[in-house]
Amino acid sequence: MKTTFVLSFFIAVTVFFVYCTKTAQIVAPTTSSTNELLSYKTTTAPTIDGIVDAIWDKATKLQVTPTVPDPGNGLFAGYQGTQYPATIRSMYDGQYIYFLAEWKDPSNYQVQPWYFNPTTSRWAQRGNGKTFDANGNLIKDGMGQDQLAMLWNIDGSTPKFVTQTCYASCHLFTPYRNYAGVMVPNASANHYTNGANEKIDMWWCHLNKDLVTGQMDDQYQDWAGGPAVTDTVGGSGNGRHADDLTPPSPFSTTYVNNNTNTSNGAFNNSQSLKLDGTGAAVTVPKWIVPDAVGAKYYLATDTLAGGKALKVTGVSSKGVLTYVGGTLDPTGNAAYLDDPTTGVAVGSKCIPAFISAPLTMGRADISAQGTYTGSGWILEFKRLLKTPDVLKQDIDFSSLVDQPFGMAIFNSSNYQHGIQPNLLLKFQK
Repeated sequence: MKTTFVLSFFIAVTVFFVYCTKTAQIVAPTTSSTNELLSYKTTTAPTIDGIVDAIWDKATKLQVTPTVPDPGNGLFAGYQGTQYPATIRSMYDGQYIYFLAEWKDPSNYQVQPWYFNPTTSRWAQRGNGKTFDANGNLIKDGMGQDQLAMLWNIDGSTPKFVTQTCYASCHLFTPYRNYAGVMVPNASANHYTNGANEKIDMWWCHLNKDLVTGQMDDQYQDWAGGPAVTDTVGGSGNGRHADDLTPPSPFSTTYVNNNTNTSNGAFNNSQSLKLDGTGAAVTVPKWIVPDAVGAKYYLATDTLAGGKALKVTGVSSKGVLTYVGGTLDPTGNAAYLDDPTTGVAVGSKCIPAFISAPLTMGRADISAQGTYTGSGWILEFKRLLKTPDVLKQDIDFSSLVDQPFGMAIFNSSNYQHGIQPNLLLKFQK
């Protein structure tokens, strides 16, 4: 009996030990409510497909709450205080750094579709943000873009970034001390750094556009010429640029394009034509797929010879579009109309506002893919720890030193966005 008891006890302990060991290998994701994002060192790379692989369970979730600020200049009117709670995780291996962002979003609309206005007999586009009357009442919901952006301090070049992150180059806030040291009561909405050698890496995913080609747009911010150009008193400079653009010397706001590819990223589906060929110039769609239902975008390949999209060559004073092979008459057809209410519905045949095309060269450094779940976004993206960049427009992660960063989330809006500053990326060694 004693032998039987000892044997049974030994078997029980062994089973318990094996069970616990196997269970311990399945690491439930922990959640951090601090400002630090720990990048997990992995030997198994996640697949960048907008689906959360099991390996992500080993990476700590950082909870963030990007919030729309009140810059005091009216740009974010009607949005102030809106929050976009999200989580973000990170991993890295010998080549790449990976990120996974998740946030709730109740809608995924067509972006600024073309519709026909029967009152004016003109084609128009839905606004990219909400519009309000003088009393702050909502007139029309926006149909802008869902977006996620991240900012990084390139080579530690921007001293203010350590404490201000996003706000180190965002000149929305009033009062603001400009380059000349003067307090300006109404600051510019442009981005630019505060010194000729300062640069900020900007990762910017326009989810409705960039994910069509599996990418995130790689951009950067610089000082944009200093006081003579960007001073808020009469200045018009903007320091936000696509990678591969560089300023000439002596400085000019006309940047040099080092990208030899003439087609680079999504572009607007619009053009200017004269009414009836001789009248006033109006803006109309450039490409259409006649009677197409539910199209959110066209591909660049659609617009080539033999593609399914046809070029609009004329517009009448009644709004009838002429294209190669026929005409499109929107008169009396609800499928081409906007919703008369404050809602976001548009007719089923409203025309896409953009043509999707792949990013190239320096702008194509970040691979990304996302899934809209019906209630929110899952966005996965990766980039080399060190890119081949020679223009000092990308952050270098290869040293694995801590990196301050900030992030922003946009909800159906091209401009108004929630901001989460003062975050810190750390690498598990």
